[in-house]
Amino acid sequence: MLIHRAAAVFGKLDHQTLTLHDGLNILQAPNETGKSTWCAFLLAMFYGINSRERDRAGAPSGKTLRAPWSGAAMSGQLDCRTGDGRSLSLYRSTRRTAAPMAEFRAVYTGTADPVPELTGSSCGETLLGVSREVFARSAFIGQSGLAITQDAGLERRIAALITSGEEDTSYSEAAGILKKELNRRRHNKTGQLPSLEAELQETEERLTLQRELARRLESVQDRCAALAERETALEAERAGLERSARRQAENRAAQAEQRAESLACQAQESRMPEMETIGRLRGAIVNLETTRRAAAKAREQRDEARSALLRAEAAVNESPFTGLTPEQAERIPPDLPPRPRFPLWAALPALAAGLGLGAALYYTDRGIPLALGCGGLAAGLILLVFALLTRNRLRLWEDLAAQKRAQRQDALLRYAAQYRAADEARKESAARSAAYDGLYNALTANEQGILLEVRRFAPAAFDIPAADAALRAFAVRRKELSEAEAAAREARLRLELLASSPEPEKLPAGTSPVPPGRDRAAIDRELRDVQAERTAALSEAGQLTGRLQAAGDPLTLQAGAERLRDEIAALETEYSALELAAEALEQANTALQGRFSPALGQRAAEIFAGLTGGAYQGVTLDRTLRVFAQDSGGVPRESVLLSAGTADQLYLAVRLAICQLVLPPENAVPIILDDALSSFDDQRCAAALRWLRKEAEHRQILLFTCHSREADFFRDDPAVSIQRLDHI
Repeated sequence: MLIHRAAAVFGKLDHQTLTLHDGLNILQAPNETGKSTWCAFLLAMFYGINSRERDRAGAPSGKTLRAPWSGAAMSGQLDCRTGDGRSLSLYRSTRRTAAPMAEFRAVYTGTADPVPELTGSSCGETLLGVSREVFARSAFIGQSGLAITQDAGLERRIAALITSGEEDTSYSEAAGILKKELNRRRHNKTGQLPSLEAELQETEERLTLQRELARRLESVQDRCAALAERETALEAERAGLERSARRQAENRAAQAEQRAESLACQAQESRMPEMETIGRLRGAIVNLETTRRAAAKAREQRDEARSALLRAEAAVNESPFTGLTPEQAERIPPDLPPRPRFPLWAALPALAAGLGLGAALYYTDRGIPLALGCGGLAAGLILLVFALLTRNRLRLWEDLAAQKRAQRQDALLRYAAQYRAADEARKESAARSAAYDGLYNALTANEQGILLEVRRFAPAAFDIPAADAALRAFAVRRKELSEAEAAAREARLRLELLASSPEPEKLPAGTSPVPPGRDRAAIDRELRDVQAERTAALSEAGQLTGRLQAAGDPLTLQAGAERLRDEIAALETEYSALELAAEALEQANTALQGRFSPALGQRAAEIFAGLTGGAYQGVTLDRTLRVFAQDSGGVPRESVLLSAGTADQLYLAVRLAICQLVLPPENAVPIILDDALSSFDDQRCAAALRWLRKEAEHRQILLFTCHSREADFFRDDPAVSIQRLDHI
């Protein structure tokens, strides 16, 4: 059986077309909803949709059958080729039927000739050779999700599919039903027998409890009567206290109002200022003292500035530049002696000495040249001596001039600093004087203003201390007046509150009021305690009455106990019969497993070895159909001890083995995988893809995936069809 083309208006598949090829088809979809919808569509095209069973496992869900977004009715076309070479086209629609996809038509592809042996209900089983349940459970392989030993339905699927092709005749189901029935009768927590025995025991305990409850109820009722009497006495005592409190409140209110009125008259007569005025004036006096301290500090600073100015002016007056500014002093030339110069008169002695020596040599017959040379030499020596003396005097003069210039420059710098210091001291003194004058004037003006205002209601206050004392006295009297007015208002409010409260209840006839001997708080506290205790006692009496009524009639309870004993005897008989049935079913199951377990284990072992690259050489099933894997050493290992990835490989191997054993080989029914490799790592995924590529040589395989690694793996393999369903 090969599927060539599928066109669908189904759920979210709005006029979508799927073209398939022989062998392995990689169908990459961007989301899981599209892949799952295509799987449900293929199942619906072969077997239709059973509306009553569509929520069962393996059937399309209500979400899949939801009307497509365009609002068009569900319909589909499936082009396929059977094992005998016939090309068929299957059509299903919901256009003229109320049931989904109930309208069916099968024709030979390219013609209008119907296929007589195909109907809407028998199409899938006729073409594929298996029932809908077997095809859905075997040909469709989804994600493993959990390890095999944790899949609660795996044992039932394997046993049912291998033996009968159906999933409703499994040993585990029958054994589970028998076990459930046995537990329903004997289980120590939920069984019927323990329940009936507990109910019988409870009935007998209720009969015993009734007598105890009746005795306790009588005791509680006596206590309620005593507490009611005590409550009446306390209310009488509180009523007397309330009357006395009203009279006292009236007296206190009258006294407080009288005192407040007297103080108000005195304040009016003495022209006592308001509290706001008193506070303002006292604050002004406090500020006045602050201003006075600031003025004293300013005076000290002024005196210090004046002293600093006198010292600076004295330093300026002691300088030789007194009366000049630093610029004027710098323009005065320094006091230096005349600069030494070569004396012109030295030429006369030199000339006289030369002439005399020359004449002497000439007259001694030494010759004219010698006389001229010696005379010139003598004159030159004399001039040289005078030049050296002049140079030495000039050097001494320059040293003295440099020294005097440095002394003059130091004096100028000192004078400039002293001049600036004197100028700054003069400015500081003026500023300090102005600050002191301002504070003194403000202090004087504030004092006069305060005294003028205070003397309006205290004529004897001629200075600030007297004014402050008068204000303090006024504040005390104003406070007394405020307290008296507040006390009068509070007393009046208390009196009005007592007057607005209801009158004390009249005492019962024959009861005389009890004179109060303690305060109201103690009476209220004891009354609350008594009322709470009486309420608790009444509640307890009500609970006991309810429990007596809930316990039921003793005669009815006795009849119920007899009925329970009869039911217990009947259930004991049924329990024995169910135990015999469970033993017989266990024997039949042992014989059944000996028939199919070896074939399944052998085929699963071959697939599992291929998927794991030879790391695990075999798979065995024990008598309860739990799956064991053998490692390379031949040692069996339970799948719960395997890693998560290896467990997923083992699950896929068993599912593929079931496909090969259950699906008819002559029809080569296609296998459909819905993201079955999503939990595999890249190495395990590559091994699984190689096995599927080899298996696709014998049957058509549709691998739906939301990943790209499967398509990338077969990118260069022309025998593998790769489609990207981006339109879904």
